[in-house]
Amino acid sequence: MENGTFIQKIRGGLIVSCQALDDEPLYGTGMMPLMARAVAIGGAVGIRANGADDIRKIKAEVAMPLIGIVKRNYAGSPVYITPTFKEVEEVAHAGADVVALDATSRTRPGGETLEALVRRIRAAFPELLIMADVSTLEEGLTAAGLGVDVVASTLSGYTPYSPQRTEPDFALIESLVRNTGKPVIAEGRIHTPDEALRCIQLGCVAVVVGSAITRPQEITRLFVEKMRDF
Repeated sequence: MENGTFIQKIRGGLIVSCQALDDEPLYGTGMMPLMARAVAIGGAVGIRANGADDIRKIKAEVAMPLIGIVKRNYAGSPVYITPTFKEVEEVAHAGADVVALDATSRTRPGGETLEALVRRIRAAFPELLIMADVSTLEEGLTAAGLGVDVVASTLSGYTPYSPQRTEPDFALIESLVRNTGKPVIAEGRIHTPDEALRCIQLGCVAVVVGSAITRPQEITRLFVEKMRDF
């Protein structure tokens, strides 16, 4: 998918992250494709999915752009969102339109640089779009300079040197929009429609929401904690 087509399809819309981790009840149950169908009925414009199996099944279930990742831990590196070319291959062969990867300044597995990984992706999969998940403006500028297609605020709060907040990092989102020269997708701790709307008002092309929609244990916990406070 060409970048212009992807942006046109998602502009101003909601992308839903349909993921379940291996310690969660919905993991491995075939639920994520059904979740994708449900959010499509609700008006989502795209899906973010983890793992080749879910990517394939979701692509077969709904006809909308899909951002693919593979979460995998490697010894000696904190990077786990599509950390190496191996995971990129899995995402690409599963049929994702976009691969999202950790584009922070942290040490990657094997000491590979982000620049080398982006160059390798371009050579092997020229039609696969690249989304850079960053935690700071500096990381966004670096990723933009390497020629990624989209920059996202996904990892703000998930690196030790980025702001640790419970709400979205609106300051980072606004800075990425103003300074990177790339389409920006807002992601990370977006819990309400009002927060999503604010991201669009700041100039984002789209917003990714995950836990607030697709993780029933987290949604339930919010209700329980609010009631317990009373």
